[in-house]
Amino acid sequence: MPLSRLPQLRLPVGAALAGACLAALVSAPSEADTPRPAPDRALQSQLEQLVHAPGGPPGVIAVLQRGESRRILRAGVADLDTGRPVEATDHMRIASTAKAFSGAVALRLVDRGALGLDDTIGRRLPVLPHAWHAVTLRELLTHTSGLPDFSRSPDFVRILKADLHHRFDSRRLLDFVAGEPLLFRPGSRYQYSNSDNIAVALMAEAATGKRYEELLRQLVYRPLGLHDTSLPQGFELPEPYMRGYDVPIRPPAAPEDVSELIGASGVWASGGIVSTPRDMTRFIRGYAGGALISRATLSEQRRWVDGASEPAGPGRNKAGAAIFRYTTRCGVVLGHTGNTPGYTQLIAATPDGERSLTFSLTTQVNEATKPQLLEKLREVEENFVCALLRD
Repeated sequence: MPLSRLPQLRLPVGAALAGACLAALVSAPSEADTPRPAPDRALQSQLEQLVHAPGGPPGVIAVLQRGESRRILRAGVADLDTGRPVEATDHMRIASTAKAFSGAVALRLVDRGALGLDDTIGRRLPVLPHAWHAVTLRELLTHTSGLPDFSRSPDFVRILKADLHHRFDSRRLLDFVAGEPLLFRPGSRYQYSNSDNIAVALMAEAATGKRYEELLRQLVYRPLGLHDTSLPQGFELPEPYMRGYDVPIRPPAAPEDVSELIGASGVWASGGIVSTPRDMTRFIRGYAGGALISRATLSEQRRWVDGASEPAGPGRNKAGAAIFRYTTRCGVVLGHTGNTPGYTQLIAATPDGERSLTFSLTTQVNEATKPQLLEKLREVEENFVCALLRD
């Protein structure tokens, strides 16, 4: 697509991407949804309001689950051309919620003794700049590392603008910032960075001798029964998928399909995963609920620091190791958010994994591009969390 036809990238490309996310122990509902209660008109009305808001998504779907009882609410459509409704089995880009997957891989390896939270870049990845060598796995997972964000590198942005489908070497993405010093002393403060989870995946590979994609299959997909989740390199999405759109705030400009605008190789472990609302529900219930890791490692994961996900999730945000705590007026859920051209995501679950919410929009919403819509979205998300937690 010519650069002159990129209204969806109103921010620099790098900034848009920077916004970019065991079986027996995890409750698995039947393929058919369990009979659900009478529709909650207030929640449904809020989804409709999001769809009709200036710059709002053409489609939105929320999956609420308590134990084995699952309820799906949706508004709008998955495809503006056909009018097809959004389904829980539709594929989508999960954006920065993919960072939770890298956390799941790393923490499972910590449990197995293959990695330690105090392992350093210098020990596991000595080829990376010496100035980064003291950064620990814990600091990478909590975004307190100080690593500069590769997706904001002028060279990275230039290459991507020249060819939106450019096939990057995902394992060399940190080369774009290898000549830069740390932004601050590791552990001294929080700053969200896409580089962190690239380094996490590389440390996992170095510790095991296996490719990150294989580690995802062995340590996350199979144990949690994720059958429609993958980490591709290209730009194509598997069918069926909910189309992602760039939606201008002001008419008369029409929404533009950006579902396959950018390939996944340039975000990889920081945001390249493709999944479905159904699989994301299974994932967050297992990940937030601790089904994948021991109690000791779970306790380490939940050592909270000041920091918000991108975009910010509902309520007050705190950062843990590849997971966030969202404290709402109705209680606490743990999860992650993400945004990328065409999609915005929230996945959350109670700390025991028994209640969960996935909330997916088919347009990008963040503080930089649509601050008023983000404020409204966070309000609606909090209302859905309250509905989830309400007895």
